[in-house]
Amino acid sequence: MYALVDCNNFYASCERAFLPKLIGKPIVVLSNNDGCIISRSDEAKASGIPMGAPEFQVREMLKKNNVTVFSSNYPLYGDLSNRVMKILEQFSPNIEIYSIDEAFMNFDGVPVTDFHDYGLQIKSRVLQWLGIPVSIGFAETKALSKVANKIARKFPERTKGVYRIDTEESRIKALKWTQIEDVWGIGYRTTKKAKLRNIKTAYDFTLPEHESWIRKEMGITGLRLKQELEGKSVLTLEPLSEQKKTIAITRSFPKQISDFDLLKERVSTFASVCAEKLRRQKSCCQTIIVMLVIDNHKYQSDKYYFNHAVTLPFGTNSTLTIANTAVNILKKLCEGHEGLKFKKAGVIVSGLTSENLKQFHLFEDENPKHLQLMQTIDSLNAKIGGRKIKLGNQNLEKTWDMNQNHLSQRYTTSFNEILEIKCQ
Repeated sequence: MYALVDCNNFYASCERAFLPKLIGKPIVVLSNNDGCIISRSDEAKASGIPMGAPEFQVREMLKKNNVTVFSSNYPLYGDLSNRVMKILEQFSPNIEIYSIDEAFMNFDGVPVTDFHDYGLQIKSRVLQWLGIPVSIGFAETKALSKVANKIARKFPERTKGVYRIDTEESRIKALKWTQIEDVWGIGYRTTKKAKLRNIKTAYDFTLPEHESWIRKEMGITGLRLKQELEGKSVLTLEPLSEQKKTIAITRSFPKQISDFDLLKERVSTFASVCAEKLRRQKSCCQTIIVMLVIDNHKYQSDKYYFNHAVTLPFGTNSTLTIANTAVNILKKLCEGHEGLKFKKAGVIVSGLTSENLKQFHLFEDENPKHLQLMQTIDSLNAKIGGRKIKLGNQNLEKTWDMNQNHLSQRYTTSFNEILEIKCQ
């Protein structure tokens, strides 16, 4: 038996967890630089606030409906997500973290007599310990547990936030209710093609006459999805990988930048964060990519995205090496583009290997003093808190230069912003 646990309106729920006075009231969370709406409470949805809308376009609607607005507080959301996953591990050791607010669970070998009651226990503990509401769907396959979760979320009063597809009758009924665009793994383009063949629901997708079309359009992935929806489990839990294959730090700027020194500061900071993340997961990189983006509404140009990559002869996780390489790439990118204003930049590191398996180059290698220096910097930053020790070309006051006019406190990730309770 599988379960999909999904945190309801996760970012909005994280904000409410520390401000219970907002329970039952409409709230929204904005993206980086207070750009677009990326999370809405149910009350905000009922008010007609569209998902993904730029904040400035719906500002009057937000005021009219008394919607509380928050800037995205990713350190808080990440920490609460980790706490949710730790609670789920108390109910089953077999867990796959699917996203920041979703996780699959497998209960093979776990003695459960009543899955609906077990789901209510999970839901109650997460809500009681963290204040985060969740919906849970149980089924014999991962794809069906996704469908069950949507039903639990759609009909909370009838299901109490927990639903199980446990019979052939309930499976068929659930598939006929599920629209094809809501099926896990069916994208926008596939949906359009499916509807042209009169495949409108998940049940239509499982009919035998569509198997050849599924094989042609979606290959083995589509056939596996079809089997999953038919109740045949072919997808297992993915093992949790501690190491990422690439690390990317990209940000839009509050204001478009043309000054090279300002771009240099941003790129150097992004490169430094990449190096820090590499050391945290005990990896080294060999390829460093820098990207710049201009506003396609402002410039009449065929190219709005500029990038260049450099592959080093050795693996590294040194802030000095990665930042210096990134700045050199930036110089090349800016040559011939003087006067352009860039709205976004980023640094990506790839070709990752374990630092224990790092291959040395016969003629070129990194200064061995970097290793001890990076260890000292990481140790001091961890002790002091935050990124206090930086390169000389970085902004010493802040790491991220973003508009965050509605930012809440980092209640669980910064001791200086911990929740205060006054007792009388």
